Amino acid sequence: MCNAGERGTAVSAVLIENPRTRVTRWSFSGRGDNTGWHRHEYDYLVVPIQNGALEIRDAKGVLSRSELKVGVPYFRKRGVEHDVLNGNDGEFAFIEVEFLENAARQN
Repeated sequence: MCNAGERGTAVSAVLIENPRTRVTRWSFSGRGDNTGWHRHEYDYLVVPIQNGALEIRDAKGVLSRSELKVGVPYFRKRGVEHDVLNGNDGEFAFIEVEFLENAARQN
């Protein structure tokens, strides 16, 4: 996730980074852990590695809940602004894949 404005409590670990993609594992230790406010500069794909819920606070401050299922990915276009919070009572994690090459072609 790019341009972190506010540092969150979730832990990110870049697993792969090359000119085309960046793959990051996001880990949340408990309910309310968050990524921090950020804007996605690239199209991205999220692959849940656990079943669970994320709470998403959007640019208007609206909080929504998203139920994730292990291995069921979702895709979003660049420009999304939000803070992602762990909506589970325990640990939670997902893999994020950012498409860096496609963004360069769009600019």
